[in-house]
Amino acid sequence: MTEAGSTVPRRQLGRLLRQTREQAGIGLEAAAQDLEWSRAKMYRIESGQTPVRALDVDQMCRLYGAAADMTEVLVSLARESKSKGWYHAYGEIIPRWFELYVGLESAASRIRTYEHALVPGLLQTPQYAAEVGRTRSENSDDEVAKLVELRTERQRILTRKRPAAPTLDVILEEALLHRAVPGMSDQIVRLIEAGDTANVSIRVLPLASRLSQVAVAGSFVILDFPTTGARSAEPTTVYSEGLSGALYLDRVEEVKAYAAVWRTLTSEALSVSESRELMKKIKERHHD
Repeated sequence: MTEAGSTVPRRQLGRLLRQTREQAGIGLEAAAQDLEWSRAKMYRIESGQTPVRALDVDQMCRLYGAAADMTEVLVSLARESKSKGWYHAYGEIIPRWFELYVGLESAASRIRTYEHALVPGLLQTPQYAAEVGRTRSENSDDEVAKLVELRTERQRILTRKRPAAPTLDVILEEALLHRAVPGMSDQIVRLIEAGDTANVSIRVLPLASRLSQVAVAGSFVILDFPTTGARSAEPTTVYSEGLSGALYLDRVEEVKAYAAVWRTLTSEALSVSESRELMKKIKERHHD
């Protein structure tokens, strides 16, 4: 019987356990011996091929000397990795400061994102990011500042050298560029400048586009990962964020559905050069 649901928590857990072990300077064989496990079991856990008990994770963390907050994260992910399907609610499953998506994003080789309401976080200016943070009335000034800091830190992946920076393909609804957001003019300049880099492509879905399955899909991100030989190291994953949490999808039929929506978007969006010219015109209409 095949396991249902997303394997994302399990894969992230394996990656973090491996990193924690390596930071402790403990080899795979040595860890397996101390834990009285087989090398094969250790490999399956660290490669995300099998669920792992929270008690076992706690034992690994003690062996590696992991900090209390990291142990909490890993044990929480272990509990999630055993569930058949999952909906990740911020601050309830794992600590608020830790975002599963950020780890996946940093490991991706290609990021495809469609946005109908907001500029993607990887391309937001600090002022725009702060305005997004303030849309949640419960956020304090300090929390908004931390949000901006997180956005800025995430954006470093677009210019990193090792591993190679991912390819970022963005399709935006034209309507979001017309919003009366403070600093929108500078934000559009940021989008135009980002589109000049070799690994970033920005296209606009014009207001005149027809109604299609895109309207049902909502905003989403498709993450592709580096290949090892002929196979991807991790399966393509779809990320869709909502008001109270985020959905991670990596089953074949789920990914195919969003890939079909992406093909629709690419057929209806303006070309890169047309999008650039439209963004320039919209920028001139903003008076902020």
